[in-house]
Amino acid sequence: MLGAVLAGFALGGSLIIAIGAQNAFVIRQGVLNQFVFWICLFCSLSDAVLIWGGTYGLAGVLKAVPALLPVMRYGGAAFLLWYGVKAFLRALHPEAMGESRNETQSLQSALALCAAFTWLNPHVYLDTVVLVGSIANARAAGEQAPFALGASLASLVWFFGLGYGAKALRDVLSRPSVWRGIDFAIAAIMFWLALKLLMGG
Repeated sequence: MLGAVLAGFALGGSLIIAIGAQNAFVIRQGVLNQFVFWICLFCSLSDAVLIWGGTYGLAGVLKAVPALLPVMRYGGAAFLLWYGVKAFLRALHPEAMGESRNETQSLQSALALCAAFTWLNPHVYLDTVVLVGSIANARAAGEQAPFALGASLASLVWFFGLGYGAKALRDVLSRPSVWRGIDFAIAAIMFWLALKLLMGG
């Protein structure tokens, strides 16, 4: 039982550590010190839903509706391009960076952005639903739930560590030169991921 939990934790951790759109957004919210708890909780719960869904049959839904992934792919690419342009423009204009650090954002709008980064990304489904789900189901009978639990715990630890780590370092990360670098990095990540989606990667 414990071995299955640890195996799920290791797999979940290895998949989620790569810096993608969702992780970049969590870092930014941590630096802004805005709704860090709720953003981390939303990301963790979203991953858990997908992981447990993949473990208990959601992959079959994706196979039954093959048109779903292309819709998410192009919708996700358009969203990533839009957000990448916003980050790039912020990085080009120092006054925009100052406004960004002082901007007032509602919890609803922050969660809506987080939801788009999470649920419009086809790679999230491939990692959590297809990969984690298939590996969970390949394990011995009775180990599926502990494996899914371990993978979900890895997501929880990662997102809260990332969000609150960025918050703890906000005095350093919010310096104009560093903040500009963060926005340039976010823009680059968004453009790269959008390109991968448009190319079918």
